[in-house]
Amino acid sequence: MNLTDDEEILKKLEDTTKDAACGQLEALRSILEHQSKGGGVRYLRPYLQGYDAPVDANTFRQAVPLSSYEDYVDHIDQMANNGPVDHDHDHDQPLLSVDPLICFFFSSGASTMKPKLIPYFDSKLSRAASFIAHQGSNAIHRRLFPPRQSVNKVLWFIYADNITTTKGGFKVMAASSYPMHSSKANWSQLVSCSSPREVILGSNIEHQMYCHLLCGLRNSDSIDGIRAPYAISLINVFSLLESKWEQLCDDLEHGVPSSEISDVVMKDSVTEVLGGPQPELSRRIRLICEEKNWGGIVRKLWPNVRYIRCVTTGSMKQYYPRLKRYAGEVPLLGGDYFASECCVGINLDIMQPPETTRFVLLPTAAYFEFLPFALDEINVGEETVDISGVEVGKMYEVVVTTYRGFYRYRLGDIVRVVDFYNSAPQVEYMMRAPKTSSEIITEKHLMSAVESFQRVIRKDMAAEISEFASFLDLMLSPKHLKLYIEVREGCKLLQEEKLEESVEILKRCGSSIEDSLGGIYMMQRKRGEIGPLAVSIVKPGSFDRLSLVAIENGAPASQYKPPKIIRNRQIVDFMERCIVVTVSLDG
Repeated sequence: MNLTDDEEILKKLEDTTKDAACGQLEALRSILEHQSKGGGVRYLRPYLQGYDAPVDANTFRQAVPLSSYEDYVDHIDQMANNGPVDHDHDHDQPLLSVDPLICFFFSSGASTMKPKLIPYFDSKLSRAASFIAHQGSNAIHRRLFPPRQSVNKVLWFIYADNITTTKGGFKVMAASSYPMHSSKANWSQLVSCSSPREVILGSNIEHQMYCHLLCGLRNSDSIDGIRAPYAISLINVFSLLESKWEQLCDDLEHGVPSSEISDVVMKDSVTEVLGGPQPELSRRIRLICEEKNWGGIVRKLWPNVRYIRCVTTGSMKQYYPRLKRYAGEVPLLGGDYFASECCVGINLDIMQPPETTRFVLLPTAAYFEFLPFALDEINVGEETVDISGVEVGKMYEVVVTTYRGFYRYRLGDIVRVVDFYNSAPQVEYMMRAPKTSSEIITEKHLMSAVESFQRVIRKDMAAEISEFASFLDLMLSPKHLKLYIEVREGCKLLQEEKLEESVEILKRCGSSIEDSLGGIYMMQRKRGEIGPLAVSIVKPGSFDRLSLVAIENGAPASQYKPPKIIRNRQIVDFMERCIVVTVSLDG
């Protein structure tokens, strides 16, 4: 795209925010009018039967109940299996959308082993809304970093993921993989990627990551930027670099990827990129890595790089300090707020760190409602407000009615309204919403508690937390909350001879953790409704192994996020097998 096209897209974006309320009513009108064609969709019929078209926003919100994934799962299963739920006379009526079903997307949720299926319909209206969002995002990026002719490669840790097929013959993939798997796949969009497409299409995430890194090192002087979907992806990349740099240097020196790479097609394509032995390049990289000073390693290895870009908000915020250390002076750019179900908001100032990242809600992307939310209250109510009813400083769960078959759907994201851009709310992404009223802590509480814990063990034991998660065991009486903490290799906590000392230090940490777990937890703890907090230290690499298990179970590698609030017994059983020591914190 040229400069004129970019300015035109940015102007369109700007215009959509000027009368957000009007844009929202038009979005809802378009959705309901379209989905009422030919008798309409079966999901909406029981709620809107008897109302004259067009149905206005107030009527829609009063007649159609709030919904969650569970309300759609029977319809989704029926579409996936391509068979009717019942045998009544209208079984041919579309279930969720009048548009043709193309495929299913995996959700990126991580609290269970099995990801949700999100139907992807061929919706012209949705394509138009998505186009503005995605092209607007690209235009904002190009305005800050205009393309350069000689330094024009991106080290892009992108994975097409394995695709599966439903009983009804529909493909299932990550939303980010669709452009690479669709019949209209446009590989020219990835022409700047430093890796060949055989690496992107590979089937082994560890081998793909290694090959991406190897190709990026081979093109070290031409790398303009480094990209990945999420911060955790890049943390894994730099961990791989720390552990495999000698092998990478050997591969560059000999001009052939490691024998560990089992995919012949991928290996041959990388060999071609290497272009024969590179002894000088290998020597330069070896000298840098031999120092084992990983602070600012990005600029040392890629001297012309201008940016690193990935999502660093929400649960990804914990990785930002480590990523910043690797990045040094290279700017870390934030991502946008795009969900598998629809685009939600765009990041107009991608240079901001996660704590000040704001997303402008896109009035044409879907019809939005906002369910009030308070951190230390179990139930705030079921009454939503629309885009013009939100208040600065308040938190809400996002509710969407999309062009692709979700109606008053609770997205499961909590945002805080921080300002308005023209008339569109600017929001800060806070966390995932609690699933049920029995959940007594949120992701935000957990992250705050672990930060407090980190400060104590860094001071007393020189230990660095690399990953964590929690599980509330409701089967016990009283119920118990357990934290699983993974620390980096080599710290005192993992040394057998120091175990007793470690346990004593951990026991003293009780209050520093519990004080951060929020009002509901503290109230129930005082009443004796919840037992003493348990902290389990797990072996280094446990969460990495969990990610491989999740990917084997169908979770898309490109969208995998480590769970924070565990709700699945399979994951708990896995974590229990990884425990080094468990301490009950009574203090």
